[in-house]
Amino acid sequence: MTSTASSTDTRQGQAAHEQRPPWQQRLRRFGYQGQPSGDARDVRARLVPPYTEPGPRLWAALGIPHTLAGRLVRWSGWTGPLLVTLVAGVLRFWNLGNPKAVIFDETYYAKDAWALVHRGFEVNWDKNANDLVLSSGGNVSIPTDAAYVVHPPVGKYVIGLGELLFGFDPFGWRFMTALLGTLSVLLLCRIGRRLFRSTFLGCLAGALMAVDGLHFVMSRTALLDGVLMFFVLAAFGCLLIDRDKTRAKLAAALPVDADGRVRPDRHVAETARLGRRPWRWAAGLMLGLAFATKWNGLYILAAFCLMTVLWDVGSRRVAGARHPYSAVLRRDTGLAFLATVPVAIVTYLLSWTGWILSPTDGSGGYFRNWAATAGKGGDWTFLPDWLRSLWHYEHQVYEFHVGLSSPHTYQSNPWSWLVLGRPVSYFYESPAPGKDGCPADAGEKCASEVLALGTPLLWWVACFAVLYVLWRWLFRRDWRAGAIACGIAAGYLPWFMYQERTIFFFYAIVFLPFLCLAVAMLLGAIIGPPRSSDTRRVVGATSAGVLVLLITWNFIYFWPLYTGQTIPIDDWRSRMWLDTWV
Repeated sequence: MTSTASSTDTRQGQAAHEQRPPWQQRLRRFGYQGQPSGDARDVRARLVPPYTEPGPRLWAALGIPHTLAGRLVRWSGWTGPLLVTLVAGVLRFWNLGNPKAVIFDETYYAKDAWALVHRGFEVNWDKNANDLVLSSGGNVSIPTDAAYVVHPPVGKYVIGLGELLFGFDPFGWRFMTALLGTLSVLLLCRIGRRLFRSTFLGCLAGALMAVDGLHFVMSRTALLDGVLMFFVLAAFGCLLIDRDKTRAKLAAALPVDADGRVRPDRHVAETARLGRRPWRWAAGLMLGLAFATKWNGLYILAAFCLMTVLWDVGSRRVAGARHPYSAVLRRDTGLAFLATVPVAIVTYLLSWTGWILSPTDGSGGYFRNWAATAGKGGDWTFLPDWLRSLWHYEHQVYEFHVGLSSPHTYQSNPWSWLVLGRPVSYFYESPAPGKDGCPADAGEKCASEVLALGTPLLWWVACFAVLYVLWRWLFRRDWRAGAIACGIAAGYLPWFMYQERTIFFFYAIVFLPFLCLAVAMLLGAIIGPPRSSDTRRVVGATSAGVLVLLITWNFIYFWPLYTGQTIPIDDWRSRMWLDTWV
């Protein structure tokens, strides 16, 4: 190897930023910062960054001994998220059976779930079935006539599990969505902690989602989108754990110099095998469950697969690979594909087991006997009848989805989602004075509504947070910002291809966790890095704290609209901040 003294590189005396390519130097005016070279510091710290911990001055100010402080830091990784989750759970399970009614699309999914867990396929219910279910406490007979439905079964099986446990009533069919909504707060706290290497920012992201109105309402309603969000978030968490563990393996394989520092090594970086990576297989399972809940999980699957491959490229580059893309193509891509796409497809097919095992004499699931009747003949008869029938069914569902354009009062264009242009009213009644909680002296009718509306201040701040995340990703090359942007884009951008289709704002619940991560990242920047001056940190922490308090107050202010409480009509009108909310 050529020594530094005899090197012919005329750039050796230049500053680091002067040695960067011209395009990087031009981007510096926008805040671009390239990654430090592999020799700048211990590579282990770049592959596996440490978690941030409170400084000794904080513990000294609180009078906490050093030993106890260490324990608190170790415990905080779980106690903090669990406390946030406890608050979220109390909010979501409080009076969960109210309104005691079938609200919005619960009219489909609550009954479909009940049929699925008993018959294995959906059925056609009578028009007065909702009233019979509510008046009889769920003691109704299940019809036998198969129904044509347009969503896969996993989400309905999840809802049906709650009905089996607690009965065929509003509490029963909302129990599992409330449980998954609560657990998603825990997942987000832990994901944020791992992503930011900060327990505080992780808990902040979870707390923001705990006080978001859309997440709150969706957690208390038996719809599929909240279930989809849970599986997507779980898949992201699995991939994040996989990233950490594989980077730790890569760091362990690199050589250590005489000073005890881990150094980059081209051979190791380009040839190291990273094992079977069980967390990536777990992510494939979660993505399969997401796809088997609603079809837009396919877009998430594609985006997350691309993201994890790029993570592998970045890991091998940091470890010293000169050709990281070819190294990943040889060593990682094949197993990455097997762990995600085939696992997701198999999971999807297994979710249809109840339909597949139903009778083929016409008394089973919808289209179950298609291959034996209308589908006879053709070039694909060598395939099992159940697979041909299922393929025909899925094709018909696809035709329905792409052609769905029936106007709906609460449909909205995705352009308006981030600014809460058109929320969805799930339930509305107008009790007369002296009835159903309306004060006798109200003067006019009251209002009782369940409105799927995100906490306005949180969503409006999220608009700026998305811009900040994009800036961090494009000009600071911050992989964390790129991961957040990927989650938002995967759940949001595909809907712009279907602007003529009947779509609704509550579909945005799928990428809401990533919006909360973006806001947490923005608030972390407002607080300032640890090396900032005390004045800077105090001003930043105060500003961020005031903003979080305002978001929390905003959630409390709209609480009556999230829970269906009966309030005077003037109080209801005062909460209609935009004309499009009515």
